[in-house]
Amino acid sequence: MHVGPASDTDTICAIATPPGRGGVGGIRISGPRALAIAKQLSSITNIAPRTAHFSSFKTPDGELVDTGLLLFFATPRSFTGEDVVELQTHGSPIVLNRLLAEICGLGGRLAEPGEFSKRAFLNNKLDLVQAEAISDLINANTETAAKNAQNSLQGAFSSHVNGLLAKIIGLRVLVEAAIDFPEEEVDFISELDVQTQLNTIITETELTLNQANQGQIIQEGLTVALVGAPNAGKSSLLNQLCGLDKAIVTDIPGTTRDTLETVVNIKGVPVTFIDTAGLRLTDDVIEQAGIQRAVNTLERAQLVLFLMDASATSEQSVSLFTLLPSNLAEACLAHPFIGVSNKIDLLDGPIPQIQEATTNVSIAAKMGLNIEGLKQAIIDAVGLHPESEHLFSARQRHISALQSTLSALKNGFVQLQEHAASELLAEDLRLAQQAINSITGEFTNDDLLGEIFSSFCIGK
Repeated sequence: MHVGPASDTDTICAIATPPGRGGVGGIRISGPRALAIAKQLSSITNIAPRTAHFSSFKTPDGELVDTGLLLFFATPRSFTGEDVVELQTHGSPIVLNRLLAEICGLGGRLAEPGEFSKRAFLNNKLDLVQAEAISDLINANTETAAKNAQNSLQGAFSSHVNGLLAKIIGLRVLVEAAIDFPEEEVDFISELDVQTQLNTIITETELTLNQANQGQIIQEGLTVALVGAPNAGKSSLLNQLCGLDKAIVTDIPGTTRDTLETVVNIKGVPVTFIDTAGLRLTDDVIEQAGIQRAVNTLERAQLVLFLMDASATSEQSVSLFTLLPSNLAEACLAHPFIGVSNKIDLLDGPIPQIQEATTNVSIAAKMGLNIEGLKQAIIDAVGLHPESEHLFSARQRHISALQSTLSALKNGFVQLQEHAASELLAEDLRLAQQAINSITGEFTNDDLLGEIFSSFCIGK
Protein backbone atom coordinates (compact mmCIF):
# COMPACT_ATOMS: atom_id res chain seq x y z
CA MET A 1 0.00 0.00 0.00
CA HIS A 2 1.87 3.13 1.16
CA VAL A 3 5.27 1.79 2.25
CA GLY A 4 6.47 -1.42 3.78
CA PRO A 5 5.74 -2.23 7.42
CA ALA A 6 8.06 -0.65 9.94
CA SER A 7 10.70 -3.08 11.26
CA ASP A 8 13.54 -3.01 13.81
CA THR A 9 11.99 0.06 15.40
CA ASP A 10 12.51 1.40 18.89
CA THR A 11 9.95 0.72 21.57
CA ILE A 12 8.21 3.99 22.30
CA CYS A 13 6.16 5.13 25.29
CA ALA A 14 4.10 8.14 26.32
CA ILE A 15 1.46 9.32 28.74
CA ALA A 16 -1.79 9.03 26.75
CA THR A 17 -4.09 10.99 29.07
CA PRO A 18 -4.30 14.80 29.34
CA PRO A 19 -1.88 16.73 31.57
CA GLY A 20 -2.93 17.27 35.17
CA ARG A 21 -4.46 15.16 37.92
CA GLY A 22 -7.30 12.70 37.41
CA GLY A 23 -8.86 9.54 38.73
CA VAL A 24 -7.20 7.44 36.05
CA GLY A 25 -4.03 7.97 34.05
CA GLY A 26 -2.84 6.02 31.02
CA ILE A 27 0.52 5.10 29.51
CA ARG A 28 0.93 3.55 26.08
CA ILE A 29 3.90 1.43 24.98
CA SER A 30 4.47 0.23 21.39
CA GLY A 31 7.26 -1.74 19.80
CA PRO A 32 9.19 -5.01 19.93
CA ARG A 33 10.04 -4.73 23.63
CA ALA A 34 6.56 -3.67 24.80
CA LEU A 35 5.60 -7.11 26.17
CA ALA A 36 8.98 -7.73 27.81
CA ILE A 37 8.83 -4.35 29.55
CA ALA A 38 5.29 -5.07 30.74
CA LYS A 39 6.42 -8.39 32.25
CA GLN A 40 9.31 -6.73 34.08
CA LEU A 41 7.09 -3.95 35.46
CA SER A 42 4.27 -6.25 36.57
CA SER A 43 6.02 -9.56 37.29
CA ILE A 44 3.21 -11.25 35.34
CA THR A 45 4.72 -14.00 33.22
CA ASN A 46 1.64 -15.00 31.26
CA ILE A 47 0.04 -11.84 29.86
CA ALA A 48 -2.90 -12.83 27.66
CA PRO A 49 -3.77 -10.51 24.73
CA ARG A 50 -6.90 -8.35 25.01
CA THR A 51 -7.41 -9.21 28.67
CA ALA A 52 -7.38 -6.75 31.56
CA HIS A 53 -4.81 -7.83 34.16
CA PHE A 54 -4.82 -6.25 37.60
CA SER A 55 -1.24 -5.78 38.68
CA SER A 56 1.28 -3.98 40.84
CA PHE A 57 3.90 -1.97 38.96
CA LYS A 58 7.33 -2.04 40.59
CA THR A 59 10.88 -0.86 40.00
CA PRO A 60 13.65 -3.44 39.33
CA ASP A 61 14.48 -3.15 43.06
CA GLY A 62 10.94 -4.21 43.97
CA GLU A 63 9.71 -0.77 45.08
CA LEU A 64 5.98 -0.31 44.47
CA VAL A 65 5.14 2.57 42.15
CA ASP A 66 1.38 1.97 41.78
CA THR A 67 -1.31 -0.62 41.11
CA GLY A 68 -3.68 -0.70 38.15
CA LEU A 69 -4.68 -2.48 34.97
CA LEU A 70 -2.45 -3.81 32.21
CA LEU A 71 -3.72 -4.60 28.71
CA PHE A 72 -1.71 -6.21 25.91
CA PHE A 73 -2.51 -6.06 22.18
CA ALA A 74 -0.37 -8.39 20.08
CA THR A 75 0.91 -7.53 16.64
CA PRO A 76 -0.69 -7.07 14.15
CA ARG A 77 -4.03 -6.65 15.96
CA SER A 78 -3.24 -3.34 17.61
CA PHE A 79 -3.54 0.35 16.83
CA THR A 80 0.05 0.66 15.60
CA GLY A 81 0.32 -2.84 14.13
CA GLU A 82 3.06 -3.60 16.67
CA ASP A 83 2.92 -5.12 20.14
CA VAL A 84 1.14 -2.53 22.27
CA VAL A 85 0.77 -2.39 26.06
CA GLU A 86 -1.47 0.05 27.90
CA LEU A 87 -1.14 0.74 31.61
CA GLN A 88 -4.04 2.28 33.53
CA THR A 89 -3.01 3.68 36.89
CA HIS A 90 -4.04 6.44 39.26
CA GLY A 91 -3.94 9.78 37.47
CA SER A 92 -1.15 11.40 39.44
CA PRO A 93 1.49 13.16 37.31
CA ILE A 94 4.13 11.96 39.80
CA VAL A 95 3.08 8.31 39.42
CA LEU A 96 2.79 8.51 35.63
CA ASN A 97 6.18 10.13 35.19
CA ARG A 98 7.83 7.61 37.54
CA LEU A 99 6.38 4.76 35.49
CA LEU A 100 7.47 6.45 32.29
CA ALA A 101 11.02 6.72 33.64
CA GLU A 102 11.00 3.02 34.56
CA ILE A 103 9.80 2.08 31.07
CA CYS A 104 12.62 4.10 29.50
CA GLY A 105 15.07 2.42 31.87
CA LEU A 106 13.88 -0.97 30.65
CA GLY A 107 14.52 -0.18 26.98
CA GLY A 108 11.78 2.18 25.88
CA ARG A 109 12.12 5.77 24.72
CA LEU A 110 9.77 8.74 24.83
CA ALA A 111 7.55 8.96 21.76
CA GLU A 112 7.64 11.96 19.47
CA PRO A 113 4.40 13.89 18.79
CA GLY A 114 2.06 11.73 16.70
CA GLU A 115 4.50 8.81 16.55
CA PHE A 116 1.90 6.19 17.50
CA SER A 117 -0.38 7.33 14.65
CA LYS A 118 2.60 7.59 12.31
CA ARG A 119 3.50 3.95 13.02
CA ALA A 120 -0.12 2.96 12.41
CA PHE A 121 0.12 4.65 9.02
CA LEU A 122 3.50 3.10 8.18
CA ASN A 123 2.19 -0.33 9.15
CA ASN A 124 -0.86 0.07 6.89
CA LYS A 125 -3.36 0.10 9.76
CA LEU A 126 -4.88 3.29 8.37
CA ASP A 127 -4.22 5.72 5.54
CA LEU A 128 -2.98 9.28 5.93
CA VAL A 129 -6.46 10.82 5.84
CA GLN A 130 -7.59 8.52 8.66
CA ALA A 131 -4.46 9.31 10.68
CA GLU A 132 -5.13 13.04 10.36
CA ALA A 133 -8.77 12.45 11.32
CA ILE A 134 -7.59 11.16 14.71
CA SER A 135 -6.02 14.54 15.44
CA ASP A 136 -9.10 16.33 14.07
CA LEU A 137 -11.35 14.28 16.35
CA ILE A 138 -9.26 15.12 19.40
CA ASN A 139 -9.24 18.83 18.51
CA ALA A 140 -12.89 19.12 17.40
CA ASN A 141 -14.58 22.22 18.84
CA THR A 142 -18.17 21.28 18.03
CA GLU A 143 -20.27 18.14 17.88
CA THR A 144 -20.57 18.52 14.10
CA ALA A 145 -16.79 18.76 13.71
CA ALA A 146 -16.38 15.63 15.85
CA LYS A 147 -18.93 13.77 13.70
CA ASN A 148 -17.16 14.79 10.51
CA ALA A 149 -13.80 13.71 11.90
CA GLN A 150 -15.30 10.37 12.88
CA ASN A 151 -16.62 10.00 9.31
CA SER A 152 -13.10 10.55 7.99
CA LEU A 153 -11.65 8.15 10.55
CA GLN A 154 -14.11 5.48 9.42
CA GLY A 155 -12.98 5.98 5.82
CA ALA A 156 -15.67 8.24 4.27
CA PHE A 157 -13.19 10.73 2.79
CA SER A 158 -10.77 7.97 1.75
CA SER A 159 -13.62 6.17 0.00
CA HIS A 160 -14.40 9.30 -2.07
CA VAL A 161 -10.72 9.73 -2.94
CA ASN A 162 -10.16 6.07 -3.80
CA GLY A 163 -13.28 6.03 -5.97
CA LEU A 164 -12.02 9.01 -7.96
CA LEU A 165 -8.56 7.47 -8.16
CA ALA A 166 -9.94 4.21 -9.60
CA LYS A 167 -11.86 6.11 -12.29
CA ILE A 168 -8.84 8.24 -13.20
CA ILE A 169 -6.65 5.14 -13.49
CA GLY A 170 -9.29 3.32 -15.54
CA LEU A 171 -9.57 6.22 -17.98
CA ARG A 172 -5.81 6.61 -18.13
CA VAL A 173 -5.49 2.93 -19.12
CA LEU A 174 -7.91 3.44 -22.04
CA VAL A 175 -6.12 6.54 -23.28
CA GLU A 176 -2.70 4.91 -22.99
CA ALA A 177 -4.01 1.89 -24.92
CA ALA A 178 -5.21 4.14 -27.73
CA ILE A 179 -1.74 5.71 -27.88
CA ASP A 180 0.17 2.40 -27.70
CA PHE A 181 -1.95 0.60 -30.32
CA PRO A 182 -2.70 3.15 -33.05
CA GLU A 183 -2.83 0.45 -35.72
CA GLU A 184 -5.93 -1.14 -34.20
CA GLU A 185 -9.12 -0.57 -36.16
CA VAL A 186 -11.08 0.27 -33.01
CA ASP A 187 -10.86 3.93 -32.01
CA PHE A 188 -10.59 3.62 -28.22
CA ILE A 189 -11.11 7.33 -27.62
CA SER A 190 -14.39 7.64 -29.51
CA GLU A 191 -15.75 4.12 -29.03
CA LEU A 192 -15.48 4.26 -25.26
CA ASP A 193 -16.65 7.88 -25.06
CA VAL A 194 -13.65 9.12 -23.08
CA GLN A 195 -14.96 12.68 -23.11
CA THR A 196 -18.14 11.67 -21.27
CA GLN A 197 -16.18 9.65 -18.72
CA LEU A 198 -13.76 12.52 -18.16
CA ASN A 199 -16.60 14.98 -17.69
CA THR A 200 -18.17 12.66 -15.09
CA ILE A 201 -14.89 12.45 -13.16
CA ILE A 202 -14.56 16.24 -13.22
CA THR A 203 -18.10 16.62 -11.82
CA GLU A 204 -17.40 14.11 -9.02
CA THR A 205 -14.09 15.81 -8.19
CA GLU A 206 -15.85 19.19 -7.93
CA LEU A 207 -18.40 17.63 -5.55
CA THR A 208 -15.66 16.10 -3.39
CA LEU A 209 -13.78 19.42 -3.34
CA ASN A 210 -16.93 21.23 -2.21
CA GLN A 211 -17.45 18.70 0.59
CA ALA A 212 -13.80 19.03 1.62
CA ASN A 213 -14.09 22.83 1.72
CA GLN A 214 -17.12 22.55 3.99
CA GLY A 215 -15.38 19.98 6.17
CA GLN A 216 -12.37 22.25 6.60
CA ILE A 217 -14.50 25.23 7.63
CA ILE A 218 -16.47 23.15 10.15
CA GLN A 219 -13.23 21.72 11.59
CA GLU A 220 -11.13 24.88 11.65
CA GLY A 221 -13.92 27.43 11.98
CA LEU A 222 -15.03 30.53 10.13
CA THR A 223 -13.63 34.01 10.74
CA VAL A 224 -16.15 36.85 10.41
CA ALA A 225 -15.25 40.56 10.63
CA LEU A 226 -17.82 42.96 12.05
CA VAL A 227 -17.22 46.30 10.35
CA GLY A 228 -19.09 49.52 9.84
CA ALA A 229 -19.14 53.18 10.69
CA PRO A 230 -18.80 54.27 14.34
CA ASN A 231 -21.90 53.73 16.48
CA ALA A 232 -23.50 51.36 13.96
CA GLY A 233 -24.02 48.75 16.68
CA LYS A 234 -21.17 46.31 16.10
CA SER A 235 -20.39 45.89 19.80
CA SER A 236 -24.08 45.40 20.65
CA LEU A 237 -24.28 42.69 17.99
CA LEU A 238 -21.16 40.97 19.32
CA ASN A 239 -22.68 40.89 22.79
CA GLN A 240 -25.91 39.38 21.42
CA LEU A 241 -24.03 36.74 19.46
CA CYS A 242 -21.94 35.53 22.38
CA GLY A 243 -24.57 36.10 25.07
CA LEU A 244 -22.15 38.13 27.20
CA ASP A 245 -21.27 41.79 27.68
CA LYS A 246 -17.82 41.38 26.17
CA ALA A 247 -17.77 44.65 24.26
CA ILE A 248 -18.24 48.12 25.73
CA VAL A 249 -21.40 49.74 24.36
CA THR A 250 -21.91 53.51 24.48
CA ASP A 251 -23.55 56.17 22.36
CA ILE A 252 -20.14 57.80 21.85
CA PRO A 253 -18.79 57.15 18.33
CA GLY A 254 -15.31 55.62 18.22
CA THR A 255 -15.57 53.73 21.54
CA THR A 256 -14.01 50.57 20.06
CA ARG A 257 -10.32 51.24 19.43
CA ASP A 258 -9.00 47.67 19.27
CA THR A 259 -10.23 44.39 17.84
CA LEU A 260 -12.18 42.04 20.11
CA GLU A 261 -12.70 38.37 19.27
CA THR A 262 -15.21 35.81 20.45
CA VAL A 263 -16.10 32.31 19.22
CA VAL A 264 -19.76 31.32 18.79
CA ASN A 265 -21.09 27.89 17.85
CA ILE A 266 -23.54 28.44 14.97
CA LYS A 267 -25.26 25.25 13.83
CA GLY A 268 -22.19 23.19 14.64
CA VAL A 269 -19.70 25.61 13.07
CA PRO A 270 -17.20 27.46 15.33
CA VAL A 271 -17.44 31.07 14.13
CA THR A 272 -14.90 33.63 15.33
CA PHE A 273 -16.44 37.11 15.30
CA ILE A 274 -14.03 40.05 15.36
CA ASP A 275 -15.43 43.40 16.47
CA THR A 276 -13.41 46.19 14.87
CA ALA A 277 -13.04 49.92 15.28
CA GLY A 278 -15.56 52.04 13.38
CA LEU A 279 -14.38 52.83 9.86
CA ARG A 280 -14.25 56.55 9.11
CA LEU A 281 -11.83 59.34 8.32
CA THR A 282 -10.41 60.76 11.55
CA ASP A 283 -7.51 62.86 12.84
CA ASP A 284 -7.39 60.94 16.15
CA VAL A 285 -4.07 59.04 16.10
CA ILE A 286 -5.30 56.28 18.42
CA GLU A 287 -8.51 55.83 16.45
CA GLN A 288 -6.49 55.73 13.23
CA ALA A 289 -4.46 52.85 14.67
CA GLY A 290 -7.68 51.02 15.53
CA ILE A 291 -8.99 51.54 12.00
CA GLN A 292 -5.76 50.15 10.56
CA ARG A 293 -6.18 47.07 12.74
CA ALA A 294 -9.71 46.73 11.38
CA VAL A 295 -8.34 46.80 7.83
CA ASN A 296 -5.74 44.18 8.76
CA THR A 297 -8.54 42.03 10.21
CA LEU A 298 -10.33 42.15 6.86
CA GLU A 299 -7.34 40.47 5.23
CA ARG A 300 -7.74 37.31 7.32
CA ALA A 301 -11.55 37.25 7.47
CA GLN A 302 -13.52 34.78 5.35
CA LEU A 303 -16.75 36.76 5.61
CA VAL A 304 -17.59 40.41 6.28
CA LEU A 305 -20.68 41.72 8.08
CA PHE A 306 -21.07 45.42 7.37
CA LEU A 307 -23.38 47.09 9.89
CA MET A 308 -25.29 50.19 8.91
CA ASP A 309 -27.37 52.35 11.24
CA ALA A 310 -30.68 52.04 9.39
CA SER A 311 -32.16 54.92 11.39
CA ALA A 312 -29.47 57.33 10.14
CA THR A 313 -30.54 57.36 6.48
CA SER A 314 -33.71 58.00 4.52
CA GLU A 315 -32.43 56.17 1.45
CA GLN A 316 -33.89 52.75 0.64
CA SER A 317 -30.80 51.66 -1.31
CA VAL A 318 -27.34 52.76 -0.20
CA SER A 319 -23.98 52.22 -1.86
CA LEU A 320 -21.11 51.08 0.33
CA PHE A 321 -18.92 53.66 -1.40
CA THR A 322 -21.09 56.47 0.02
CA LEU A 323 -20.64 55.04 3.54
CA LEU A 324 -16.88 54.45 3.42
CA PRO A 325 -13.78 55.78 1.71
CA SER A 326 -13.22 53.81 -1.53
CA ASN A 327 -10.15 51.90 -0.27
CA LEU A 328 -12.06 50.68 2.80
CA ALA A 329 -15.13 49.79 0.74
CA GLU A 330 -12.98 47.75 -1.67
CA ALA A 331 -11.35 45.94 1.25
CA CYS A 332 -14.82 44.89 2.45
CA LEU A 333 -15.94 43.77 -1.00
CA ALA A 334 -12.88 41.50 -1.42
CA HIS A 335 -14.77 38.90 0.68
CA PRO A 336 -18.24 37.37 0.79
CA PHE A 337 -20.25 40.30 2.08
CA ILE A 338 -23.46 40.59 4.12
CA GLY A 339 -25.12 43.96 4.55
CA VAL A 340 -26.70 44.29 7.99
CA SER A 341 -29.27 47.04 8.58
CA ASN A 342 -29.27 47.59 12.33
CA LYS A 343 -31.62 49.54 14.63
CA ILE A 344 -34.71 48.74 12.56
CA ASP A 345 -36.74 49.13 15.76
CA LEU A 346 -36.20 52.89 15.33
CA LEU A 347 -37.56 52.98 11.77
CA ASP A 348 -40.96 54.19 10.58
CA GLY A 349 -40.40 53.65 6.84
CA PRO A 350 -38.76 51.05 4.56
CA ILE A 351 -35.57 49.30 5.64
CA PRO A 352 -32.47 50.50 3.72
CA GLN A 353 -30.21 47.96 2.06
CA ILE A 354 -26.63 48.03 0.79
CA GLN A 355 -26.44 47.77 -2.98
CA GLU A 356 -23.20 45.76 -3.23
CA ALA A 357 -24.10 43.16 -0.60
CA THR A 358 -24.63 39.57 -1.65
CA THR A 359 -27.23 39.29 1.10
CA ASN A 360 -29.01 41.93 3.20
CA VAL A 361 -30.30 41.16 6.69
CA SER A 362 -32.28 43.44 9.00
CA ILE A 363 -31.77 43.32 12.78
CA ALA A 364 -32.11 45.27 16.00
CA ALA A 365 -28.98 44.23 17.88
CA LYS A 366 -29.88 45.71 21.28
CA MET A 367 -33.33 44.12 21.14
CA GLY A 368 -32.00 40.76 19.85
CA LEU A 369 -34.35 40.99 16.86
CA ASN A 370 -33.63 38.54 13.98
CA ILE A 371 -30.26 37.41 15.35
CA GLU A 372 -31.13 33.85 14.36
CA GLY A 373 -31.87 35.01 10.82
CA LEU A 374 -28.45 36.63 10.69
CA LYS A 375 -26.80 33.41 11.90
CA GLN A 376 -28.48 31.46 9.12
CA ALA A 377 -27.38 34.07 6.57
CA ILE A 378 -23.78 33.64 7.76
CA ILE A 379 -23.93 29.87 7.20
CA ASP A 380 -25.58 30.33 3.79
CA ALA A 381 -23.09 33.00 2.66
CA VAL A 382 -20.18 30.54 2.63
CA GLY A 383 -22.24 27.68 1.16
CA LEU A 384 -22.23 25.54 4.29
CA HIS A 385 -24.62 22.66 4.94
CA PRO A 386 -23.39 21.50 8.36
CA GLU A 387 -26.46 19.31 8.86
CA SER A 388 -25.41 17.06 5.93
CA GLU A 389 -24.74 13.43 6.78
CA HIS A 390 -22.09 13.11 4.07
CA LEU A 391 -19.43 15.57 5.24
CA PHE A 392 -15.98 14.69 6.51
CA SER A 393 -13.11 16.58 8.09
CA ALA A 394 -10.52 17.94 5.67
CA ARG A 395 -7.36 20.03 5.73
CA GLN A 396 -5.83 22.60 3.44
CA ARG A 397 -3.41 20.07 1.94
CA HIS A 398 -6.38 17.88 0.94
CA ILE A 399 -8.09 20.85 -0.69
CA SER A 400 -4.90 21.86 -2.52
CA ALA A 401 -4.48 18.29 -3.81
CA LEU A 402 -8.09 18.17 -5.02
CA GLN A 403 -7.66 21.56 -6.70
CA SER A 404 -4.55 20.29 -8.49
CA THR A 405 -6.43 17.14 -9.50
CA LEU A 406 -9.34 19.18 -10.85
CA SER A 407 -7.03 21.55 -12.73
CA ALA A 408 -5.24 18.66 -14.44
CA LEU A 409 -8.55 16.99 -15.37
CA LYS A 410 -9.99 20.19 -16.82
CA ASN A 411 -6.82 20.85 -18.77
CA GLY A 412 -7.02 17.31 -20.15
CA PHE A 413 -10.62 17.92 -21.18
CA VAL A 414 -9.50 20.95 -23.20
CA GLN A 415 -6.71 18.94 -24.83
CA LEU A 416 -9.19 16.26 -25.86
CA GLN A 417 -12.10 18.46 -26.90
CA GLU A 418 -10.24 21.22 -28.73
CA HIS A 419 -7.07 19.52 -29.95
CA ALA A 420 -7.87 15.76 -29.93
CA ALA A 421 -4.45 15.41 -28.29
CA SER A 422 -4.59 12.04 -26.55
CA GLU A 423 -0.89 12.18 -25.57
CA LEU A 424 -1.42 15.45 -23.71
CA LEU A 425 -4.60 14.07 -22.12
CA ALA A 426 -2.62 11.05 -20.91
CA GLU A 427 -0.08 13.34 -19.25
CA ASP A 428 -2.81 15.36 -17.53
CA LEU A 429 -4.40 12.15 -16.25
CA ARG A 430 -1.01 11.11 -14.86
CA LEU A 431 -0.72 14.45 -13.04
CA ALA A 432 -4.27 14.11 -11.71
CA GLN A 433 -3.51 10.62 -10.41
CA GLN A 434 -0.33 11.81 -8.74
CA ALA A 435 -2.11 14.74 -7.04
CA ILE A 436 -5.00 12.68 -5.68
CA ASN A 437 -2.64 9.91 -4.54
CA SER A 438 -0.97 12.34 -2.15
CA ILE A 439 -4.19 12.73 -0.12
CA THR A 440 -4.21 9.19 1.28
CA GLY A 441 -0.41 8.92 1.33
CA GLU A 442 0.41 6.77 -1.68
CA PHE A 443 3.20 9.16 -2.65
CA THR A 444 4.20 11.14 0.43
CA ASN A 445 7.70 12.28 1.28
CA ASP A 446 9.20 12.03 4.76
CA ASP A 447 9.25 15.80 5.27
CA LEU A 448 5.49 16.03 4.77
CA LEU A 449 4.91 13.11 7.14
CA GLY A 450 7.01 14.83 9.78
CA GLU A 451 5.06 18.06 9.40
CA ILE A 452 1.69 16.30 9.60
CA PHE A 453 2.37 14.12 12.66
CA SER A 454 4.29 16.81 14.59
CA SER A 455 0.96 18.55 15.29
CA PHE A 456 -0.44 15.47 17.09
CA CYS A 457 -0.60 14.83 20.82
CA ILE A 458 2.45 13.10 22.30
CA GLY A 459 0.42 9.99 23.24
CA LYS A 460 -1.08 9.65 19.76
